[in-house]
Amino acid sequence: MNDKMNLHNQKNIVLITVALGAFLIPFMGTSLSIALPSIGLDFSLNAVSLGWISTAFILANAALILPFGRIADIHGRKKVFTIGVLIYTISSFLGAISPSGNFLLIFSFLQGLGCSMIFGTGVALISSVFDPEERGKSYGIYVGAVYTGIFSGLLIGGFLIQNFGWRTIFIFNVPIGIFILTMVFTKIKSEWAGSKGENFDFIGSLLFVIIIVTLLQGFSSIASSRYGMCLLLIGFLVTILFLKYEDRSPNPLIVLSIFKNPLFTISVLSILIINLGTSSMNFLLSLYFQYLKLLPPHTVGLILVLQPVCVALISPITGRMSDKVDPRFIMSTGMFITTLGLSILIFLDVNTSFYSIIVSLVLIGIGVALFASPATSTAMNTANKKIYGVASATVSTMVFSGQVLSMGIVILIFAVYLGNVQIIPQYYPLFLKSASTSFFVYTAVCFVAIFVLLFMGGEKKAVTDN
Repeated sequence: MNDKMNLHNQKNIVLITVALGAFLIPFMGTSLSIALPSIGLDFSLNAVSLGWISTAFILANAALILPFGRIADIHGRKKVFTIGVLIYTISSFLGAISPSGNFLLIFSFLQGLGCSMIFGTGVALISSVFDPEERGKSYGIYVGAVYTGIFSGLLIGGFLIQNFGWRTIFIFNVPIGIFILTMVFTKIKSEWAGSKGENFDFIGSLLFVIIIVTLLQGFSSIASSRYGMCLLLIGFLVTILFLKYEDRSPNPLIVLSIFKNPLFTISVLSILIINLGTSSMNFLLSLYFQYLKLLPPHTVGLILVLQPVCVALISPITGRMSDKVDPRFIMSTGMFITTLGLSILIFLDVNTSFYSIIVSLVLIGIGVALFASPATSTAMNTANKKIYGVASATVSTMVFSGQVLSMGIVILIFAVYLGNVQIIPQYYPLFLKSASTSFFVYTAVCFVAIFVLLFMGGEKKAVTDN
């Protein structure tokens, strides 16, 4: 009886700790999107430079999360999670005292490095302690924590920025990070390493980092120079080399056979797509409200909070539903509603009513809530427990790769329409054209994904931990 109670308590402690880590990262991301106009004013940064401060954080996640997921499988998921929280907490403090935009860029990248260790192990830790039939509910709570972080960033972050300055959003992370570290050291005694004793794939990890960096930088600069095209070519060539190397490696960074399961492949690709479609929304709308509508940061946060509130409230429910109902129907419905919400923002202009934007945010929130938990549950339930870290990191890689591509699209479109100029009244029409074009691209991509999910083949695979 006591053993069962201790196991139950351990599960809950792990879930709470992981959920707190999942809360911190999106809090920083959404707070930063609200803070960018203030940061731009303090450091005299143009639109493209502002985009790169957000992108540096996301890029570190996308490039490093898969290697750290593999390291966690080999050396311990709790250990990697703990080091990630420590790095994230220290770099948050350093970000708060940044003397220039360049320093802030560096510390944002370091925050992203810590975040990659947190997100690369979070879902794997949950999968390690919860039985398959309990995971949908747990993933729902995890996703709910992520979106609680998002709307807290918009509300609390907006309040802090407006009243105490943008540096306070970095300070906010520090005590929470210290609390998480205290929980890990005092409450979580076990360790989980599904691939203990295996070798780490350094060459594969290096190739993967090169792929992410070259494709993003190339995509972002393709409109302004041949340098961008060269980087894209390098990225595609290294991708081919990476896939061939991983297929032959005795201890690969990523087990390519995991993608032979269509449920896993379509789930993670759709996770990438929905993040590509929605991740830059707060960035664009924050600039729109603060520059064109002259709203203060806290008011902007109150408006943008509608979307993550919907996700936070609904995700635990859809997580439980995915334990009992075929998740493919829920996922495709969520993608459809998300697409509908994004399509409204294509027509964004200076006269767009607040009502239209609110309807759009609510629709996108409901759509993402319906999609996120079932997609995560479907992907993880097809993976062998030996590679939970890699599977978890693959899911998170798709999240952050979608975010990187989303910001890459914005940076590319800004470079085409705006160039290296600050967003001032004479350039507002070009900013609006950039935002409208971005939302058109996001809507089109999510629209295609609806049909991929609708025709997702095969029966719902039974969960196994063999």
